[in-house]
Amino acid sequence: MKALVVSAPNTFSIEELPRPEPGHDEVVARVCAVSICGTDSHLIAGHYPEFWPPSFPFTPGHEWAGELVAVGPGAARLGWAVGDRVCGTSHDPCGYCQQCVEGRYNLCENYGNKDLHRQYGHNHQGSFAEYVLHGVKSIFRLPDSIDFATGAVVDPASIALHTANRGEVSPGDVVVVFGPGPVGLLVADAARVKGAARVIVVGRGQRLKQAETMGNEVIDFEDGDPVAAIREATGGLGADVILDCAGVTETFSWSIPALRKGGRAAAVGIPVQGIDIDFQELVLYEKELVGVRASAGEMRHVLPLIADGRIRAKDLITHRFPLDEFATALETFNERIDGAMKVIVEP
Repeated sequence: MKALVVSAPNTFSIEELPRPEPGHDEVVARVCAVSICGTDSHLIAGHYPEFWPPSFPFTPGHEWAGELVAVGPGAARLGWAVGDRVCGTSHDPCGYCQQCVEGRYNLCENYGNKDLHRQYGHNHQGSFAEYVLHGVKSIFRLPDSIDFATGAVVDPASIALHTANRGEVSPGDVVVVFGPGPVGLLVADAARVKGAARVIVVGRGQRLKQAETMGNEVIDFEDGDPVAAIREATGGLGADVILDCAGVTETFSWSIPALRKGGRAAAVGIPVQGIDIDFQELVLYEKELVGVRASAGEMRHVLPLIADGRIRAKDLITHRFPLDEFATALETFNERIDGAMKVIVEP
């Protein structure tokens, strides 16, 4: 099969690799569509040395959809069959540690032990290839009403829903989303699904215009102090919930002061440098800051929300490329060429 092989930071090529064969409780799928994620870009650039990936050469990719072409013996007994349409998520956890039993398999205590927990496209070979191998715990049936390209956006949509869940968005809340990128716009939809009365997206440029087109209130941080703008928009109180999808120094510095007393911030953006946080304000006003890692059971819940259009995954797809043009696809994603949002690779 053809596959993307990253041999060193920022060094990659399309090569011929052996097609995988499924073991017990595993399947092999023909990859029909795979979406480029910001994590893929960082991983290819070598921003997480010896963690994602543990070593080179490596094939990244974890947001994908396709159809099964081979089914291992355990998977067959569970009802999986050749020809099934599926979408994948990255975590394939052990299933029996305390975190897994309690439903937080994204925090599996056996993470890093490849015999017990694999994270596809991160510490185990991923889906920028013609075929991909997955365990049955990390695949989900794709309804016929969702095309493969949109199916490749189900995983980030599940992360968006997990972000809203970690933020504990409640009916009537005023929710502020930092970062109008693909995840940020999916998070805005997820907050509305959870009952937010108002969703305010903070950002700039073409992506902020897209957020406004999708029905969100917007604040351009280039027009002035975004914290002051958030407080003005909320009658001086601040936001009930802030969902940080940018993960940069500026947005973290805005999150705590932009919350109302007793408010909660959830951060899904992964910072690559140290962040200053106002812990005095966090303590004195009982504000909360929580992290968000991938998703934990939201794949099943987000699929019908995408199917009925309440989470608008399909609307974020702007570009499609064959696998042989991955370099152009990555440049398009990184440089946001022609308003790129979700860039789909079709092996």
